Amino acid sequence: MAEIHPQLAEDCIVLGRLPLCHLLLMNDCNYPWFILVPARADISEIYQLEITDRRQLLSESCRLSEFLMEAYAGDKLNVAALGNQVPQLHLHHIVRFRSDAAWPTPVWGKHAPRPYGAEAIEEIRTLLSTAALDGYVAAVDA
Repeated sequence: MAEIHPQLAEDCIVLGRLPLCHLLLMNDCNYPWFILVPARADISEIYQLEITDRRQLLSESCRLSEFLMEAYAGDKLNVAALGNQVPQLHLHHIVRFRSDAAWPTPVWGKHAPRPYGAEAIEEIRTLLSTAALDGYVAAVDA
């Protein structure tokens, strides 16, 4: 079991757990931006995961992707594992809209983050509680 990297913990809101991954919300309401962090120590790349964990990560990522596109009706979903600033393996899932602040360019460094308010975070938590994300446990319950 790996702890969440301090930079991710500072930039994100921990929403809960899936069987393999922590589910985080980037604290930037410019975009619906979720992050999966596999709970494995000393892993920076997908290929470093055991094969069963790779399959689980893909499964969790695909199900989260389906949920996000259904819930937010985005024009595009960006999924990326960059790790240039945070060495811990993490997958960004960013719902994009042709009308968003950075479209069509990448979101990184385009605009200052706008933190979520408590009500918006609660709405996202409620939305997740109704999602069919196999094995999802909310952070308050985890």
